[in-house]
Amino acid sequence: MGRVALVTGGTRGIGEAICLMLQKEGYTVVANYGGNEEKARAFSERTGIPTYKFDVGSLSACEEAVEKIQADVGPIEVLVNNAGITRDGTMHKMSYEQWYDVVRTNLGSCFYVTRCLINGMRERGFGRIVNIGSINGQAGQYGQVNYAAAKSGIHGFTKALAQECAAKGITVNAIAPGYVATDMVRAVPENVLEKIVAKIPVGRLGEADDIARGVLFLVADDAGFVTGSTLSINGGQHMY
Repeated sequence: MGRVALVTGGTRGIGEAICLMLQKEGYTVVANYGGNEEKARAFSERTGIPTYKFDVGSLSACEEAVEKIQADVGPIEVLVNNAGITRDGTMHKMSYEQWYDVVRTNLGSCFYVTRCLINGMRERGFGRIVNIGSINGQAGQYGQVNYAAAKSGIHGFTKALAQECAAKGITVNAIAPGYVATDMVRAVPENVLEKIVAKIPVGRLGEADDIARGVLFLVADDAGFVTGSTLSINGGQHMY
């Protein structure tokens, strides 16, 4: 049995691609999800990957879930903090709930889930943590003050935690995806999507597997000299 990997938001889109690629490479994968039980059940039936429903924006929920997962499958040695939501709106119209929900889910979850696992990783002298940021956390985006702030925070979180963990055999890195052909992006009006693609030098949207391959590289046992880095996978749209 390979190293146990937990992927938050792992049953759809980029998270699903990450789960499948890790599974193919021999990892024992478990996926978190937050709401859609029907899709999570279908994902498990299709892939054989167990799913655990819990709120990644709640420390107590994460503590309870992590305890159960580790009792079921063993110590979690690889963590991919992928869970994220959008609640778009311009600042002068944005509600407190729109702000709080996004920051709590997208950034808060990185702290909550990692906090539950970090001591075990330190004790074992090994860990791989990958946080999924965004091109919009690097470059900003109109109507996404909440999302851009949370994703930008992930990049700072990654660098600070990498410094704390470097001597303990734990690497902490981030990936900043560009526009990827997920359900969320496909829902953008066609005329807007055409303008987005026109700004991508490689001339296409990314695929979820493009991001998953980056994760696979960063979590490998022999990637121990890569830490505190942000890997931008965006087709050249933003060279940071």
